[in-house]
Amino acid sequence: MRLSVPAALAALVLGLPVLFVPYLVAEPAAAARAAVFLELSPSTVPAGDEVGLRASCDDNLKAATVTSGLFGTVTVAPRFGFLTATARVPSSTRPGDYRIDLRCPDGATAPATLHVVAKVQPARGPATGAGGTAAGRTAPVLIGSGLAVIAAAIGLGVVSLRRRRFG
Repeated sequence: MRLSVPAALAALVLGLPVLFVPYLVAEPAAAARAAVFLELSPSTVPAGDEVGLRASCDDNLKAATVTSGLFGTVTVAPRFGFLTATARVPSSTRPGDYRIDLRCPDGATAPATLHVVAKVQPARGPATGAGGTAAGRTAPVLIGSGLAVIAAAIGLGVVSLRRRRFG
Protein backbone atom coordinates (compact mmCIF):
# COMPACT_ATOMS: atom_id res chain seq x y z
CA MET A 1 0.00 0.00 0.00
CA ARG A 2 1.47 3.26 -1.12
CA LEU A 3 0.59 6.52 0.71
CA SER A 4 0.51 9.91 -0.85
CA VAL A 5 2.75 12.63 0.61
CA PRO A 6 -0.07 14.38 2.53
CA ALA A 7 -1.29 11.06 3.92
CA ALA A 8 2.25 10.10 4.96
CA LEU A 9 2.72 13.47 6.71
CA ALA A 10 -0.60 13.06 8.48
CA ALA A 11 0.37 9.57 9.66
CA LEU A 12 3.72 10.89 10.87
CA VAL A 13 2.16 13.80 12.77
CA LEU A 14 -0.45 11.55 14.35
CA GLY A 15 2.08 8.81 15.14
CA LEU A 16 4.74 10.97 16.84
CA PRO A 17 2.79 11.63 20.05
CA VAL A 18 2.38 7.88 20.50
CA LEU A 19 6.18 7.57 20.65
CA PHE A 20 6.46 10.17 23.44
CA VAL A 21 3.58 9.01 25.64
CA PRO A 22 5.74 6.62 27.73
CA TYR A 23 8.32 9.37 28.26
CA LEU A 24 5.70 11.94 29.25
CA VAL A 25 4.07 9.53 31.70
CA ALA A 26 7.35 8.34 33.26
CA GLU A 27 9.01 11.78 33.59
CA PRO A 28 6.76 13.24 36.33
CA ALA A 29 7.30 10.13 38.46
CA ALA A 30 11.08 10.53 38.12
CA ALA A 31 10.85 14.24 38.95
CA ALA A 32 8.78 13.45 42.05
CA ARG A 33 11.40 10.94 43.23
CA ALA A 34 14.13 13.54 42.70
CA ALA A 35 12.23 16.03 44.90
CA VAL A 36 12.53 13.73 47.95
CA PHE A 37 16.08 13.70 49.31
CA LEU A 38 18.19 13.75 52.46
CA GLU A 39 21.58 15.52 52.65
CA LEU A 40 24.08 15.27 55.49
CA SER A 41 26.52 18.06 56.19
CA PRO A 42 29.23 16.98 56.60
CA SER A 43 28.80 13.44 55.39
CA THR A 44 31.94 12.33 57.26
CA VAL A 45 32.21 13.18 60.97
CA PRO A 46 34.25 12.06 63.97
CA ALA A 47 32.34 10.36 66.76
CA GLY A 48 30.90 12.96 69.15
CA ASP A 49 30.37 15.71 66.53
CA GLU A 50 27.15 17.14 65.13
CA VAL A 51 25.79 16.54 61.66
CA GLY A 52 23.40 18.85 59.81
CA LEU A 53 20.32 17.30 58.23
CA ARG A 54 18.75 18.96 55.16
CA ALA A 55 15.80 17.21 53.56
CA SER A 56 13.04 17.77 51.08
CA CYS A 57 9.67 16.10 50.70
CA ASP A 58 6.86 16.79 48.25
CA ASP A 59 5.40 19.16 50.84
CA ASN A 60 8.12 21.04 52.73
CA LEU A 61 5.54 22.80 54.90
CA LYS A 62 5.09 19.75 57.13
CA ALA A 63 7.73 18.25 59.43
CA ALA A 64 9.22 14.85 58.61
CA THR A 65 11.33 12.36 60.58
CA VAL A 66 14.88 11.16 60.14
CA THR A 67 15.71 7.83 61.73
CA SER A 68 19.08 6.24 62.41
CA GLY A 69 20.57 3.63 64.68
CA LEU A 70 23.08 6.29 65.76
CA PHE A 71 20.87 9.02 67.16
CA GLY A 72 17.35 7.58 67.05
CA THR A 73 14.58 9.69 65.52
CA VAL A 74 14.98 13.40 64.81
CA THR A 75 12.23 15.70 63.50
CA VAL A 76 13.26 17.87 60.57
CA ALA A 77 11.22 21.08 60.54
CA PRO A 78 10.47 23.52 57.68
CA ARG A 79 13.02 26.31 57.33
CA PHE A 80 13.90 28.40 54.25
CA GLY A 81 12.08 26.02 51.90
CA PHE A 82 13.73 22.84 53.21
CA LEU A 83 13.40 20.57 56.22
CA THR A 84 16.36 21.01 58.57
CA ALA A 85 17.71 19.83 61.92
CA THR A 86 20.97 18.82 63.60
CA ALA A 87 21.87 15.62 65.38
CA ARG A 88 24.85 14.64 67.51
CA VAL A 89 26.67 11.40 66.83
CA PRO A 90 27.35 9.72 70.20
CA SER A 91 31.03 9.79 71.20
CA SER A 92 30.91 6.02 71.78
CA THR A 93 30.08 5.35 68.10
CA ARG A 94 32.48 3.00 66.36
CA PRO A 95 33.94 4.10 63.00
CA GLY A 96 31.98 2.89 59.99
CA ASP A 97 29.16 3.71 57.58
CA TYR A 98 25.66 4.19 58.98
CA ARG A 99 22.37 4.37 57.10
CA ILE A 100 20.04 7.27 57.84
CA ASP A 101 16.46 7.32 56.52
CA LEU A 102 14.06 10.17 55.84
CA ARG A 103 10.33 9.48 56.12
CA CYS A 104 8.01 12.13 54.70
CA PRO A 105 4.43 12.65 55.97
CA ASP A 106 3.06 11.21 52.70
CA GLY A 107 5.11 8.01 53.13
CA ALA A 108 7.93 8.84 50.68
CA THR A 109 11.41 7.86 51.87
CA ALA A 110 15.00 8.72 51.04
CA PRO A 111 18.21 7.16 52.37
CA ALA A 112 21.63 8.68 53.08
CA THR A 113 24.91 7.32 54.44
CA LEU A 114 26.90 8.90 57.28
CA HIS A 115 30.58 8.02 57.51
CA VAL A 116 31.84 8.05 61.10
CA VAL A 117 35.61 8.19 61.63
CA ALA A 118 37.70 7.84 64.78
CA LYS A 119 38.35 11.09 66.63
CA VAL A 120 42.08 11.71 66.68
CA GLN A 121 43.73 14.47 68.70
CA PRO A 122 47.08 15.71 67.40
CA ALA A 123 50.01 15.32 69.79
CA ARG A 124 51.04 18.96 69.35
CA GLY A 125 50.45 21.81 66.97
CA PRO A 126 52.48 22.36 63.83
CA ALA A 127 55.80 24.18 64.14
CA THR A 128 55.00 27.39 62.28
CA GLY A 129 56.46 30.89 62.50
CA ALA A 130 58.33 32.63 65.33
CA GLY A 131 60.91 29.85 65.58
CA GLY A 132 62.99 31.73 68.14
CA THR A 133 60.08 31.77 70.58
CA ALA A 134 59.16 28.11 70.19
CA ALA A 135 59.67 25.84 73.18
CA GLY A 136 62.98 23.97 73.31
CA ARG A 137 64.78 26.58 71.20
CA THR A 138 67.79 28.69 72.12
CA ALA A 139 65.84 31.96 72.39
CA PRO A 140 67.41 33.05 75.74
CA VAL A 141 70.92 32.58 74.33
CA LEU A 142 70.06 34.54 71.19
CA ILE A 143 68.45 37.38 73.16
CA GLY A 144 71.39 37.55 75.59
CA SER A 145 73.89 37.58 72.71
CA GLY A 146 71.99 40.37 70.98
CA LEU A 147 71.96 42.48 74.14
CA ALA A 148 75.73 41.91 74.60
CA VAL A 149 76.41 43.06 71.02
CA ILE A 150 74.30 46.19 71.57
CA ALA A 151 76.14 46.95 74.84
CA ALA A 152 79.53 46.47 73.13
CA ALA A 153 78.51 48.83 70.32
CA ILE A 154 77.45 51.49 72.82
CA GLY A 155 80.76 51.04 74.73
CA LEU A 156 82.83 51.37 71.54
CA GLY A 157 80.85 54.47 70.57
CA VAL A 158 81.58 56.10 73.94
CA VAL A 159 85.31 55.24 73.69
CA SER A 160 85.58 56.63 70.15
CA LEU A 161 83.86 59.91 71.17
CA ARG A 162 86.29 60.37 74.08
CA ARG A 163 89.33 59.80 71.83
CA ARG A 164 88.22 62.56 69.47
CA ARG A 165 87.93 65.03 72.31
CA PHE A 166 91.30 64.31 73.80
CA GLY A 167 93.17 63.62 70.61
